[in-house]
Amino acid sequence: MSESFLILLAGVAAGALNAIGGGGTFVALPALVAAGMPPVMANAVSRLALAPAAVASAWVYRHDLTPVGQTSTKALTTVSVIGSGVGAGLVLVLPAASFDAASPWLLAFATVTLALGRYVSGAVSRVLGRSVRMSSRAVLIAQFFLAVYGGYFGGAVGILTVALWSIGLALDTAVSNPMRVTQLAAIFLSSSVLFLIASDALSAPLMLAAMLVGAVAGGFAGAYLARRFPAWLLRGVLLTTAVITTVLYFLRG
Repeated sequence: MSESFLILLAGVAAGALNAIGGGGTFVALPALVAAGMPPVMANAVSRLALAPAAVASAWVYRHDLTPVGQTSTKALTTVSVIGSGVGAGLVLVLPAASFDAASPWLLAFATVTLALGRYVSGAVSRVLGRSVRMSSRAVLIAQFFLAVYGGYFGGAVGILTVALWSIGLALDTAVSNPMRVTQLAAIFLSSSVLFLIASDALSAPLMLAAMLVGAVAGGFAGAYLARRFPAWLLRGVLLTTAVITTVLYFLRG
């Protein structure tokens, strides 16, 4: 089996995973490194390949978008694009280790929040005698910092985003999945602009093309499949993906 075909298959799996629950980077990046690509270049190639895949998934989900609290989708997406651009710019001046060290703990927190966020939010509301909801301004500020993280580091930003919405707005993880994918697409597209300019990803056009084609196909298929999942199954997939991704981050660290 040729190397390019294996990269294509890895792209299909990564695109589908991101559409359904996240964690596609853990398929795309190791596949590229195993093919002999330097890790920094592999990170750039995987980001460029997964950005169009996220857009493909977002297109499938376009009729299923549910607003994040009182925040408009346009404002949320704009903040994601700006924050991701800032984060991508930080790639030029900050060491990767600054986010590498924190990412497993952020993911562990996000996983617990995904599992218990709505229950915690409900319990706090009962104790206070009123609903606990983030304001639109708070949602946008939090989304900006998540987008900065996503533009710089990329890994599992979708899981962190859904966790924030779960505890801050008591949003159901299955219902908010289409918006998660849409914001992931905005973050990946924005940061990909820098990778096109500042990285040497285009020096490996065959691998980039193979992963991009595979990821777009997987993104379409994964989104169509996820739309047919019952809500309880999609919640289970999201939580399982978060747990596995967290464990892999700790093992890598």
